[in-house]
Amino acid sequence: MANIQHVARQAGVSVATVSRVLNGQDTVSAKTRIKVEDAIKKLNYEPSMLGRNLRNSESRILLILIPSIKNPFYLEVIKGIENIAISQNYNILLCETDSNPERENIYFDLVRKKMADGIISMDPAVNVETLKKLAENHAIIQCSEYAEDSGIPYITIDNEEASYLAVKHLIKLGHEKIALVNSDEKYLYARQRKLGYVRALKEHGLSMNEQYIIHTEELGFEQGQQAMKKIMQLADRPTAVFAVSDLLAIGALKEINANGLHVPNDMAVVGFDKIDFSNMTNPTLTTIAQPMYKMGTIAAKMLINQIKGEHVDSIILDHELVIRESTLG
Repeated sequence: MANIQHVARQAGVSVATVSRVLNGQDTVSAKTRIKVEDAIKKLNYEPSMLGRNLRNSESRILLILIPSIKNPFYLEVIKGIENIAISQNYNILLCETDSNPERENIYFDLVRKKMADGIISMDPAVNVETLKKLAENHAIIQCSEYAEDSGIPYITIDNEEASYLAVKHLIKLGHEKIALVNSDEKYLYARQRKLGYVRALKEHGLSMNEQYIIHTEELGFEQGQQAMKKIMQLADRPTAVFAVSDLLAIGALKEINANGLHVPNDMAVVGFDKIDFSNMTNPTLTTIAQPMYKMGTIAAKMLINQIKGEHVDSIILDHELVIRESTLG
C-alpha cells in the first residue's frame, strides 16, 4: 500500500511538496503539481483524511443535537443538514440528548477537543449558558428552537404568528370554544405558540378558558391521546382543538374517533409541523407547515460559513397554513 514517501520518490520531489499538493496550496508550480498527481494515480495512493484533518485542525464532522429521534419533524430537518454537509465534504454525527445535561456535556466535549467542528442545536432543553460559553470559541447554530438574546445565530419560523394563523382559521369557521394542547411552557416555542393562541382569541372578543389549555411533557402520539381524554371529560366541551405538534394532534384525532365523534363536525383539529403522517390520518390533518428540509439546509450552510470564520445572521423562514379535512370535512 503506497504512502506519501512512495509518491515523493515516484515524482522526484520532497514529501513536503507532495503534502502541499494534497492540501491544495498554490506555492507549487503547475509542472510539479502534474508530476505529483501522475505519481498519485500511478501508485493508486489514497491520502489519510484523518492525518489531513489533524494537520488542518479540523474534523469535518458536524454535531446535530436533538432531544429525541422519535419525532418525524427532526428527520426532515436532518435530511436537509446532511445533504448540504455531504456536498461540502462534511459528515454529521446525530446526538440524541434525551434532554440530559450529562449527555450534552459529552457532545460538547467533542467540540472542545476538536473532534467535531461545530454544533447545530435543535434541543429546546439545551443548557443555554453552557451553549453560550461554547459559542465564544466554537461554531454554534440554533435550529427551530433558540434562546432569546443568547447572541447565538438561529434559524426558525415565527411561532406566535403561525399559531395565531391556525387559531384564527378555527374562529373564522365559527368556533368559539377552542382548546390548546401545548407542551411545557419552559420551552420558548411553547410560550410563543400560546401567545398566538391568546392573541387570536382576544382579537375576536373571545375569552380564554384555562380549562381548555392542556400541557404535555412530550410531543408524542400518546400524550395527544391523554390530553384529548382530559378535554373530553370537560362539562363545557370545546368544539375545536389546536395542538402545537402534529403528533399531539394525531393522538387527539385517535381519541376523538375512539369516542364516536366526527371530525370536524363534532370537533375540529389543527396540528403544527406538516410531517408526512399528517396527510395519512383519517381525516387528513389541517396543520401549520414548517419548511423543515429548507430549515436544515440553511442551518448547515450557516454553520459551515461560521466554521470558515464568516459572520452569519439569524433567519426567520415563512410558514403556511395547510387546510385539510380535519377542519373542512
